[in-house]
Amino acid sequence: MSFTIEERGKPNTLDYRVFFRNTEGKHVSPFHDIPIYADEAQNIFHAVVEVPRWTNAKMEIATKDPLNPLKQDIKKGNLRYVANVFPHKGYIWNYGAIPQTWEDPGHKDADTGCCGDNDPIDICDIGYKVCSRGEVIKVKVLGTLALIDEGETDWKVIVINMEDPEANNFNNIDDVRRLKPGYLEATFEWFKKYKVPDGKPENQFAFNGEFKDRDFALKTVKETHEFWKSLISKKTNAGELNWLSVMRMHCYEHK
Repeated sequence: MSFTIEERGKPNTLDYRVFFRNTEGKHVSPFHDIPIYADEAQNIFHAVVEVPRWTNAKMEIATKDPLNPLKQDIKKGNLRYVANVFPHKGYIWNYGAIPQTWEDPGHKDADTGCCGDNDPIDICDIGYKVCSRGEVIKVKVLGTLALIDEGETDWKVIVINMEDPEANNFNNIDDVRRLKPGYLEATFEWFKKYKVPDGKPENQFAFNGEFKDRDFALKTVKETHEFWKSLISKKTNAGELNWLSVMRMHCYEHK
């Protein structure tokens, strides 16, 4: 299964959008229509790259727009960029989201004590390749960090691109600690401080900033998939979220 992107408008403008098409050339939603699983039996997931490594524009899936294209986040009428937090340049991984997941703002997480942030679950791809904006990759889940962002649970799932030549060597969070020394510490520091240059306080974390292992992360991802299924089957109030593309294209299945 492959997807192509269609860019509209100029990058770094309010009008810029990245739309997705399937192999038949039909527009699809990266939130709803790209399957969560690339290989369910092996727990291999699809992930949509919103922000390539080393870039600063805060791109995201537009969950409230028809077809949910990628667009740059806006605060107070201005396009958002993350500051360079020394010694890093932009995002230090390929940053994105797993489709067909949703962090339910009406569900208080038993572990974090906070509700979800109303978005698909975020991923940080630690593979060597610098991906392109809108690229859909297949990833293996290794662990997760529980960021508490302005009182909301905002999971950051650590993954590795299955195309990475070293992917077979990474199967749990301890492998990252062993084979990429300092990367998890840098990840924690990045999320802790990336809003400070904008005049905001340091971010907080559940579990005292401890990275949880693969099994915990898999449970969390699959739980957000169940929340998504409740969302698009109207068992949960969608609020301002746009889910019509799924209903129109019949690109999901009930389980």
